[in-house]
Amino acid sequence: MTTSTPTTRTPAQVATCLDDYTIIDVRTPGEYASGHLPGAHNIPLDHLHAALPALKAVAARGTLLMVCASGNRSTTACTELAAADIPATTLAGGTTAWTGEGQPLHRPDSARAVWPMERQVRLAAGSLVVLGLAAGTRWRPARWLSAAIGTGLVFSAVTNTCGMAAALAKLPHNQPRPADLHATLRALEN
Repeated sequence: MTTSTPTTRTPAQVATCLDDYTIIDVRTPGEYASGHLPGAHNIPLDHLHAALPALKAVAARGTLLMVCASGNRSTTACTELAAADIPATTLAGGTTAWTGEGQPLHRPDSARAVWPMERQVRLAAGSLVVLGLAAGTRWRPARWLSAAIGTGLVFSAVTNTCGMAAALAKLPHNQPRPADLHATLRALEN
């Protein structure tokens, strides 16, 4: 199996023909609810495999645009889709670049806002480092917690992966309700 670099489009390129794409936002439901590209459908990256048949049908009708916060998860999604013979494009820089160029995000009135994954990781990592240092004043081996988190952050930067984000994505507030995912898949069939 060969993998290729996914096709990318800049926010300016996408903005000129936004209606030509079926937009799939692969962020967590909480991140999606905090603001997404107009017309985007939410299929979190860890649920993408379940959506492959629907995405294959959608790709046969037009172009899939995969979106996340920075472009990392959407690139991963494009790679997974390519392995299933489903062509897709990624938004370079994700919603961060999109809003940075002055493009609008849709924010549903009824949606609950959840911190972006990067912010959740910073809070968890920082809290664990402080906890390890504080506990280390009473019990020296607790400082190893801080060392482990620091090592994990370096590994995350070098490999462009994040185990802590993967773990946090499994928390209930970051999970789609089954009805939401099924509704998204039904909407893609139309």
